[in-house]
Amino acid sequence: MGMKLFLVLCYFASWAFIPHLLLLKKRPTATLAWLWAILFIPLLGALAYFAIGTDRLKRRRLKRRRLFSARASRSGGPASTTDAASSGLLAGLPRRDRQFLQLLSRINQLPISSATDLHILRDSAQYYPALAARIGEARHHIHLELYIWQGDDTGRRFLELLTAAARRGVVVRLLLDGVGSHGLAAELLADLTAAGGQFSWFQSLDPKRNRFFLNLRNHRKLQIIDGTIAFVGGMNIGREYEGLDPAFGHWRDVQLEATGSVAAELQEVFADDWFFATGEKISAPSYYPPPSGQARHPVHIVLGGPDRRNEPISKSIVSLLAEASERAWIATGYFVPDDVLLAALELAASRGVDVRLLISEKNDHSLLVKVGRSYYGELLAAGVRIFEYSAGINHAKVAVADSQWGMVGSANLDYRSMRLNFELNLLFHSPAQNAVLASLLEHDFALCKEIDPMVFSRRPFRQKFLEAALRPLSPLL
Repeated sequence: MGMKLFLVLCYFASWAFIPHLLLLKKRPTATLAWLWAILFIPLLGALAYFAIGTDRLKRRRLKRRRLFSARASRSGGPASTTDAASSGLLAGLPRRDRQFLQLLSRINQLPISSATDLHILRDSAQYYPALAARIGEARHHIHLELYIWQGDDTGRRFLELLTAAARRGVVVRLLLDGVGSHGLAAELLADLTAAGGQFSWFQSLDPKRNRFFLNLRNHRKLQIIDGTIAFVGGMNIGREYEGLDPAFGHWRDVQLEATGSVAAELQEVFADDWFFATGEKISAPSYYPPPSGQARHPVHIVLGGPDRRNEPISKSIVSLLAEASERAWIATGYFVPDDVLLAALELAASRGVDVRLLISEKNDHSLLVKVGRSYYGELLAAGVRIFEYSAGINHAKVAVADSQWGMVGSANLDYRSMRLNFELNLLFHSPAQNAVLASLLEHDFALCKEIDPMVFSRRPFRQKFLEAALRPLSPLL
């Protein structure tokens, strides 16, 4: 009897979270989903809200983040100032393309930038050797920011490369997410730190330091070498990315290597994140060398995170869909769209754009697959073609629009990437690299099972009911 009374009291005590939830002023759908969880899933709903319900950084940590801006420190100018080389490229674009980039610059409050060279690295067989070679060639600094760094053979191999670089006098900074890389044992970093390398958690999960929350993860994958070479994309460091983990099998992912002015812009992203985590300012001119080659590709950095309240990732992807007039092909690891993204996909298809979604048939969160399928019906009815990747795990986050736009990054098409995680995408204007990405997607479409609208509508009732029951939880996942 005593235990029952205790549980009843705990249940009603969990209602104390409701005022906090309402004061956060989340979107109505998210607020209702959390209310549903707190009221109708006793105790577990409240515990889940405590762990992952907060979607804004604590005020004191936001204050620290505003104390230093690498861009303001370096240039002294407004965040939207575009350099001369990028301005010249911008002036040479068709008016519609120029206006689109200017729109994204306003949405993201970041300048339009440029790249000398862009290289699509279609899997770890291309990315890992390229990263290892750049680490070996580094002369001044190596900055790496990732969500997952495994303590397996792959992780150890790259730690050895970083340690060797630190020993030869290269400044090494490694920034990892405390939840994504929770399995990385401290002793594996001992040689790196002993050699002079620096390491920090972006946000650790540490109850002793009043850090309980699983939300607000740093999901960015960014690597900067000597301030002149940058890697951006979806790949972390671990054996699963090489297809060596039997639990996952074949792994599809994409990374982008860029040189030119954009490397300095991306260096600012790392510097801001490093300052947020450590309080150290990376502002010396040696970290921001001028580009050595001619600017050839207009590019734009798309940043998202709980410190950016206007949801730039979501608005940028919706804008890309609105810009497309011929095709909009998107690959995503997780697909749980909000109403705005859903409408943008449907509208693009309804006006005759070839809209295709490539979604992984299996991933490390199988519940998300079922929730995602609850949105298929309306998308198929609007003319969106949906392909489920069945050759393994599709973890790539890429997009092509028409014949000139491409995007590679870390953000999935789900609530977490749009609003909760720190994310980083890179959009570029390049017919040649657009063609490379389109070719990659065409190859992957052939490995997929395309969802047939008639067959999908006849799936078993229990499957339809499960999807319908899970759909209200979308804002929580």
